[in-house]
Amino acid sequence: MALVWFSVPLFVLVSGLWVVVVRHRHLLVVLLGLEQMVVGGFSLILFLLVCFDIEAYFSVMFLTFAVCEGSLGLSVLVALSRSFGSDYFSSFSVLQC
Repeated sequence: MALVWFSVPLFVLVSGLWVVVVRHRHLLVVLLGLEQMVVGGFSLILFLLVCFDIEAYFSVMFLTFAVCEGSLGLSVLVALSRSFGSDYFSSFSVLQC
């Protein structure tokens, strides 16, 4: 039974990585894939901490960093969509200031 509880968060983590690698045309899809990886990582960390009977205070710190990452990603998405008009990565140019 523990293998099932271990494999589900691992599958969520790997599928989030697949979304980021394969579907990288839109910034919003990449941000959603990163959030999926955060949820999978949080579930995996929480499962491992509970299995080894360790305090789960680290999970609160992990969630704090995840929320900061999400808010930073959304602010970048809003700034880029206001500047360029879309969230396509192909429309961004490194040479434009």
